[in-house]
Amino acid sequence: MTDRTLTRDAEELGGISSLRLSVPHDRPPKVHGAYVVYWMTAARRTRWNFALQRAIGWARELKRPLVIIEALTCGGRWDTDRHHRFVLQGMSDNARRLADAPALNYPYVEPRPGECGELLAAVCDQACVVVTDDYPIALPAVKAVEGQVPIRIERIDGSGLLPLRAADKVFPTAYVFRRFLQRTLREHLLNAPKTDPFVRATMPRLKSLPTSITRRWPAASSRLLSGETAALTALPIDHSVAPVPTVGGPAAARSRWRAFLIRKLASYSEDRNQPDSEATSGLAPYLHFGHISVHEVFYDLVRQQDWSPERLAEKAKGSREGWWGMSEPAEAFLDQLIIWREVGFNCCAHQADYDQYESLPPWAKSTLAKHAADHRPYVYTLKEFASARTHDRLWNAAQRQLIMEARIHNYLRMLWGKKILEWSTSPEKALAIMVELNNRYALDGQDPNSYSGIFWILGRYDRPWGPERPIFGTVRYMSSENTARKVRIRDYVQRYSTETNKWSHDIRGK
Repeated sequence: MTDRTLTRDAEELGGISSLRLSVPHDRPPKVHGAYVVYWMTAARRTRWNFALQRAIGWARELKRPLVIIEALTCGGRWDTDRHHRFVLQGMSDNARRLADAPALNYPYVEPRPGECGELLAAVCDQACVVVTDDYPIALPAVKAVEGQVPIRIERIDGSGLLPLRAADKVFPTAYVFRRFLQRTLREHLLNAPKTDPFVRATMPRLKSLPTSITRRWPAASSRLLSGETAALTALPIDHSVAPVPTVGGPAAARSRWRAFLIRKLASYSEDRNQPDSEATSGLAPYLHFGHISVHEVFYDLVRQQDWSPERLAEKAKGSREGWWGMSEPAEAFLDQLIIWREVGFNCCAHQADYDQYESLPPWAKSTLAKHAADHRPYVYTLKEFASARTHDRLWNAAQRQLIMEARIHNYLRMLWGKKILEWSTSPEKALAIMVELNNRYALDGQDPNSYSGIFWILGRYDRPWGPERPIFGTVRYMSSENTARKVRIRDYVQRYSTETNKWSHDIRGK
């Protein structure tokens, strides 16, 4: 197929912008195949889903059944009971939603590393085309298979309002990215996925996959989908990180979002940095696992604000306020949801070493190297950090929240990272500790947005700050004392001050 054909397909098969379509190996679909496959990995939802929309478009075009395989791997370094149960709750939710849909849903959980890749390869033998989610952090099963099977595999980018391919470079600061987005986003705002892509979608039905597949790779049991402890224990994942009460899945995501929109948005700009207030949306883990789409969040907000694109400012000045033409709380929320989230996706998509210390800006590496040998008044090990055994009550409270609830209050995440930098033997060691703690315990760990937050601690997306200080150099400094003067923390520290046996001190590594 030519590039022109690909563009036409992108526009006709589900109305997907060609910027959101990536085809690693340009092969035509196998028109005599048995079914179309949607390999669901990053957009784990049935609504507002560009990739599902594209797969339905192919099924209708080729007059073939659609098979939706929602896969969960187990070979990751930070695969834990906590993350698996959250994803499994979403898989169970999706199974209920797809029970009456004109498609075959097949939830699959790896019992051993590598099984997902083998299942995908087997499915490809009889498929016409495979559609999957494009995500800036590599998805190993797809990567292992797409160059080895003679089939058309399409990746669809549904990560943000701005397609990842709308930019071809990494932006050094949020301000520069904000200016680019304000110049570029207008043309993409109206290209949203369908609320329900199955509406008026008629296609053949498939009762089951071939027995050669279902026997070798059986669908997840109801016990596993419900996240039963015994079923989780049988998986080769880290069982020392316990699940948290936060429920995963599209239904829980929409409930959380609607509650914030109705009850908390109005005070967001005033209270979001106050640890004593629960003023943030809590959407990070749901966005990370694709249980809710940024498009759905944006369009719900648009309706609440009675907004239209005509209210956008004419000039792209890069300012945080005023460009959208919405209320102050809405614009403050959009700056977090779109600018700070999508600048992280941009980095991961266009910079291969996004998670490496060497990817920091030159000024940050230079000033941190200059002060690498500075005396540290306190030095803690990974295990001491993990178990919140430092001299600082506020830092310990933030770490306990991470262990107990799989999150840290947004404002305190910054302080949490700055103190790890100050209390580690080197900035490189501090980075390794931040990544380890965040990815192991946070539900939104291993997300482009969480990587950008961690690297911001060390200078990414920031600028030099004076005066030059020990350890930090000209990297922005934060202290618990200054934080306590700026925001209300008394109730927060009290809430997380007492050690309980609800959380584990165990952590792998030294």
